[in-house]
Amino acid sequence: MAFGRSGKADEPPVEPVAWTEVWEFVVSRVERPETPKRKTASLGARAVRVPRGGKFDKVLAPCAYLASGQLRGLPAAPELTLFEDTTQRRLLCYVAAPREVDGERHHVVHDGQGQVIGTVKRIPPKCPFRHTWRIEQPGHPEITGRNEWVSGSLKNVAGRAAERLLHGALDGVLAGPDLSDLGRGSRSLEWRSGEEIVMTSEGSAHVRIRKEWLDRRLAFAFALIGDA
Repeated sequence: MAFGRSGKADEPPVEPVAWTEVWEFVVSRVERPETPKRKTASLGARAVRVPRGGKFDKVLAPCAYLASGQLRGLPAAPELTLFEDTTQRRLLCYVAAPREVDGERHHVVHDGQGQVIGTVKRIPPKCPFRHTWRIEQPGHPEITGRNEWVSGSLKNVAGRAAERLLHGALDGVLAGPDLSDLGRGSRSLEWRSGEEIVMTSEGSAHVRIRKEWLDRRLAFAFALIGDA
């Protein structure tokens, strides 16, 4: 590895990855997080990013880019619009303005050609719990996202408690303090279709996909909307 005049290692560019192959992602501007060998994080475009590399050389590779606020003629708000390329010419998907339907907030997600690919729904809370989420993807059963500690059987909850300890340790290695601009203090959600776990999320910034059939663009849409 070569070193420049500043004494810092010259690292190769962070290559983008295909959005269709994503299993885990964050929404962030951080491109190279701090590591034991990299003392200063570096930033890039705000994007959906995929963790790559190991403890010492980890990067957050982009797979989709949030629209610039300076672009005109966007089909939706910039923060709800994704492009496949840095030049923002290949529209990937966007989330239309929400509609209120029987007390629920519906966020309809469109592909780059304007076709509907699914709907992300925010469901009003029932005391003492907070609101839940649902994802409708045509051709597949509905997915419900709720607090992982009230999802599934007592045996499953106990198992997830142990898994959470492991994931917490792994996240510390993977992420560091700069994994996401949005922070890590929000609740954990478990997204289920029947008894299947389809996706998990930490807040709305760090998402893990568990089933191949889930359209990644719907997971991206949830992260852009935010768990508010």
